[in-house]
Amino acid sequence: MTEKRMLILASGDNVGVLLEDAQQGDIAVSGDIRVPCLEDIKFCHKIALNDLPKHTYFIKYGEIIGYALRDIKKGEWVHTHNLDDVRGREGML
Repeated sequence: MTEKRMLILASGDNVGVLLEDAQQGDIAVSGDIRVPCLEDIKFCHKIALNDLPKHTYFIKYGEIIGYALRDIKKGEWVHTHNLDDVRGREGML
């Protein structure tokens, strides 16, 4: 297990941003927050900071950036395969 740097932009965020490539089993670290990576996650991609049920809003930099298309576990990669964007339209699909 290798520690990988992670950025959390606001105190209420439920996703962090990897500051370097991470492999499954690595630990994403930001201050006192440590999240085991459940899969490979590339530099600048998001990681779930806790378990997020389907339809939970993703919060990054204190703003809603989308919602979960399915249940997501703490440490999973958050990207277009499990996130939908709500900006520019009303509500969830």
